[in-house]
Amino acid sequence: MTPSTPPTDNWTSPLPPDAPLGGAIIDEQGREIPITEDMVQRACSELEQDAPAAD
Repeated sequence: MTPSTPPTDNWTSPLPPDAPLGGAIIDEQGREIPITEDMVQRACSELEQDAPAAD
């Protein structure tokens, strides 16, 4: 039996902040708007700012 060879790491560079992540929202005119990393980060930041302080 031969020892198994560890898999090679196939790292890719991170996606740019405006790259679509696979989801979308529908605007008022019925157009599909791809959800991007930047949109997710902005939403998280807004939620953190609006969250009440922890005791």
